[in-house]
Amino acid sequence: MSGDAAAALARLDGITRRLRVECPWDREQDERSIVPHTVEEAYELADAAAQGDDAKLIDELGDVLFQVYFLALLLEERGAGSLAEVAEGMSAKLIRRHPHVFDESEARELLGDGDPETSREVLANWDKIKREVEGRGRTDPFADVPEILPGLLYARKILRRADAGAGSSPPKEPEVRDRAENWLGEVLLELVRISRRLGVDPELAVRSAADRVREEVRGGD
Repeated sequence: MSGDAAAALARLDGITRRLRVECPWDREQDERSIVPHTVEEAYELADAAAQGDDAKLIDELGDVLFQVYFLALLLEERGAGSLAEVAEGMSAKLIRRHPHVFDESEARELLGDGDPETSREVLANWDKIKREVEGRGRTDPFADVPEILPGLLYARKILRRADAGAGSSPPKEPEVRDRAENWLGEVLLELVRISRRLGVDPELAVRSAADRVREEVRGGD
């Protein structure tokens, strides 16, 4: 990390701590009240990335970064964690889940000697490490899937777990990827149009379908 980056992060940390003490609104917040703002900021960040707006991306990244600092400070205040623990935990997870880069021994033993050559193989290994190294003793493959996720994200995560890390490999050529996204977007939009005609909530419908997949997988264990 450059000196400028370290200084900027230290300044943000100081500002976050001061707001927690001196601002009436910030003093009143806890995890439950602040997380809805975190989710909103994440969506705004996703929108900036989708638009390819670098200036907006920088701004929204800052909003998300502040959320991370603020939530970590709440942990620190009650002695349950710290920003350092958050960063160290993330570093350890990244090393563990990328044995082809960092040669992490436990995961390397699990995956064997061959290194993944495609993004699909990397994703499959990521899921396998999460399931067999980090999830030891866990019998439910859907145990940590948040039910609060929006319907499509929830369904995507359920299907990924149901497929046991089969993964996906998006087209490498931007024009092919764009055509695929446009086609799928039109299909999904048409399904929403049909759902309106039928008087069915598409969000509830896709969540119910994902739940059925989850229960089928659980029933097959």
